[in-house]
Amino acid sequence: MDNYNQLLAFIWAYEYGNFSAAARANGLTPSAMSKLISRLEARLQVRLFHRGTRTLTLTEEGHVYLNSARAVVDAMTEADSLAEDMPSRVSGQLKIRTMTTFARYHILPWLPEFIDAYPDLNVDIETGPVYRDDFDKGLDLAIYGGVLASSSRIARRIGESQWITCASPAYITRYGIPSHPRELMEHRCFHFNFDSHWNQWVFAEDNQSIIFPVKPVASLSQGDLLRDLAIQGEGIVRLADFHVHRDIREGRLIPLLKAFQSPVREPLYIIYAKRQHLSPRIRCFIEFMEKQIALHPWSV
Repeated sequence: MDNYNQLLAFIWAYEYGNFSAAARANGLTPSAMSKLISRLEARLQVRLFHRGTRTLTLTEEGHVYLNSARAVVDAMTEADSLAEDMPSRVSGQLKIRTMTTFARYHILPWLPEFIDAYPDLNVDIETGPVYRDDFDKGLDLAIYGGVLASSSRIARRIGESQWITCASPAYITRYGIPSHPRELMEHRCFHFNFDSHWNQWVFAEDNQSIIFPVKPVASLSQGDLLRDLAIQGEGIVRLADFHVHRDIREGRLIPLLKAFQSPVREPLYIIYAKRQHLSPRIRCFIEFMEKQIALHPWSV
């Protein structure tokens, strides 16, 4: 049983980003959580986490072990559910809100499979921001990056994203490639038209994260519009890897300034209201998304 608790502690620590938050959410002390992880690492004889002052990040071995750990826990959870004779058919309405780009590239392609698996479930997907009282008005789930749980919500980490500076081959042929982030001031750049950390073009130099200013020739409200302009050869953009990874793999966009790429990765969360028992319709979607993201990685 201790081995199973170690697996749970490992998964919780990854999902919450640090021992303290994971411990509080699951009724443990930070010390107990840390000891479970330490015993697991000692048993495996590998280090699973890089331990920072406030956050945890997975080592390469930790990334490999995560999927196996989840498979074991999911199998035991399924066995418990069968033993308790829980209903096998999930029904009702599932209301989800997320970013437009994430819905387009990482929910819609997988949605038919989910609908086929749960034909009695009515899925309602919205795009846009999430406000404090939305979960009191019927919202079941939200999927966003860089969002931390409040006292009334649970934020379960399902992945990570990284910002990629990129342009099309046509733009590079016409204007050349910047060799240093400071040269972006001399290039045609596009960014979002709202005040956000998304408009901070962060790079790494001398082991430090540095924000380099850009002088945008135009600002737009949607990431897809920025992507389209970049593909058309109009300028340089900075977008999340889950947004442009297919374009990069298929040659429509080319990553720039890779030597200065910031190692910072933002967590991606599924957020839901804190309840004593998680609804089966919410649980099945979370498990489905975790499976799909593991099968279809978007890192560049």
